[in-house]
Amino acid sequence: MSVGSPLPPVEVRILGVVPYRDGLELQEHLVARRRSEEIPDQLLLLEHPPVVTLGTSAHREHLLLSPEELEKRGIGLFEAGRGGDVTYHGPGQLVGYPILRLPSHRRDLHGYLRDLEEVLIRALRELGVEGYREPGYTGVWTKQGKVAAIGVRVSSGWITSHGFALNVGPTPDGFRAIVPCGIANRPVTSVEEVLHQTVGMEEVIPLVVKHFGEVFELEPIVV
Repeated sequence: MSVGSPLPPVEVRILGVVPYRDGLELQEHLVARRRSEEIPDQLLLLEHPPVVTLGTSAHREHLLLSPEELEKRGIGLFEAGRGGDVTYHGPGQLVGYPILRLPSHRRDLHGYLRDLEEVLIRALRELGVEGYREPGYTGVWTKQGKVAAIGVRVSSGWITSHGFALNVGPTPDGFRAIVPCGIANRPVTSVEEVLHQTVGMEEVIPLVVKHFGEVFELEPIVV
C-alpha cells in the first residue's frame, strides 16, 4: 500500500445475538459473495446462545457431557467446519467472523492467526488487560487464564471465515462442559474477571473494530 493511498474498506456488521446455525449460513453466503467480488471484506461481530462447537481436529474426549446432557442444559452442539478443537460460545462472549480475501502479502495461515491475536491484544490493552501469546498455542492469554480463542477456515481464493471469541463477561458454566481448546491444565478467564468489574460490549466492540482496521490495513465501515 503506497503512502497516501486510501485503505480498502471492511464492512462491519454488529449483529447482536445470532443462533449458531444462522451464523454458519450467513458466513457461507458472504464467503460466496466475497469470492465473486460482489461485496468488500466483512467483519461480523455477534454473540451466540450457548453452544459447543467441534473443530476439524476436535477430540471427542474433550467433550465432558453427552449430547443429551448438553440438550437438557440448553447448550447446542455443532460441527463447526473450522480448525481447532472444542470451544464454547455463549452470551457475554464477543465472537468475530472476518470474511476477508487475504491479499498476496498476507497469504500465510500462521501469520493470519498471529494478526487476529494482535487485534485482540491491542484491544485488551486499551481496556486495561495485559493479554499475550503462549508459545505453541493459538489464542490470547492473561495471567488469570485464556481470554480469547481463535479457530479459522481459509477456503479457495484465500477467503477467510470463522475467527475469534473474546470472553468479555460470559458465565463460566458452559466452559465446564468441555476441555476448552483441548488444554486441560489452564483455566479460562474473562475481561470482567480480570478487571473485577462489569464491562459492556459497547465498550469492547469499538476497540476491536479500530484495531482490526489498523492490523489488517482496512477502513472499517459500520453497516
